Amino acid sequence: MSAADTTTPAKVPPPRPAPPPAVPEGPRRRRTSSGAATPWLLLAPCLLVLVLVMGYPLVHLVTLSFEKFGQSQLWGFQPAESVGFANFTDVLGDGEFWAVVLRTIVFAVGCVVFTMVVGMLIALLLQQVSGWVKTLVNIALVASWGMPVVVATTVFKWLFDSDYGVFNALLSKLPGVEMIGHNWFASGPQGLAVIMLLVVWGAVPFVVITLSAGLTQVPKELQEAARLDGAGSWGVFRHVTLPVLKPIVVMLTTLSVIWDMGVFPQVFVMRGGHPEAEFQLLTTYSYDRAFVVNDYAQGSAIALLTVVLLLGVVAVYMRQMLKIGEVE
Repeated sequence: MSAADTTTPAKVPPPRPAPPPAVPEGPRRRRTSSGAATPWLLLAPCLLVLVLVMGYPLVHLVTLSFEKFGQSQLWGFQPAESVGFANFTDVLGDGEFWAVVLRTIVFAVGCVVFTMVVGMLIALLLQQVSGWVKTLVNIALVASWGMPVVVATTVFKWLFDSDYGVFNALLSKLPGVEMIGHNWFASGPQGLAVIMLLVVWGAVPFVVITLSAGLTQVPKELQEAARLDGAGSWGVFRHVTLPVLKPIVVMLTTLSVIWDMGVFPQVFVMRGGHPEAEFQLLTTYSYDRAFVVNDYAQGSAIALLTVVLLLGVVAVYMRQMLKIGEVE
């Protein structure tokens, strides 16, 4: 037998079994009509309450804005007359209205910017302190948040009082500063700045608590990786923390705009129920037209224009949230 005959023949692997034929998928189960109706049934009580609480006032507001309605119509001496868009024409053609709109927008933007910046700074600082300090700060935030607006406004009114105000006394202790007797409400910009501080003070707790909850969802691994790549504190915040918090920031900013555009009790109480012309915002301006001038129709028209303006803000908010949902 030769050497070639002594070699072991190579083993041939057995053929692989053919894969089983694909089983055709059955038709997808369609949602039944009862399943599609379940969410609406669950939402029905809430929708019913909203219709009962907000439906009638909104319909009545729209109706009044297209009518001539004063004290004579209120007491039933004369019937309400339809005037079409006359109320809106008068309001939109009034220069005082546009001055109030501009003042309201500047006021709301200032409140929102300060609220978001201060709230973000406090929320970031709370991540760096010990647990008991964070607990004390959260208790103080909740206490200030739960304080009634009228009480908070009265406290701020005392703090900035021209004769007995604590703020003037503290400023006067600075070298070369004499603020005793200074009246912060002698001019509109200074008075609105004080009211802006009041609004920010009441809004910051909600922003801080919400952002603190959002910061717990920021991955620590991404922050450490950014620091290893040489990013500083600002770089980590800009490229890691802020993108994660973007949906929350968009929501808080939009809600703050809506709330700050609707500020009423702070201005009304701070000015003793009679805000001067330089303190008028859209809410107080609508109130004065309706209940001081007794032109309820024109006051309703101003209120309806305010609602339309706020709906534009809500539309921007919904668009941003839909974009965020598509990216995710």
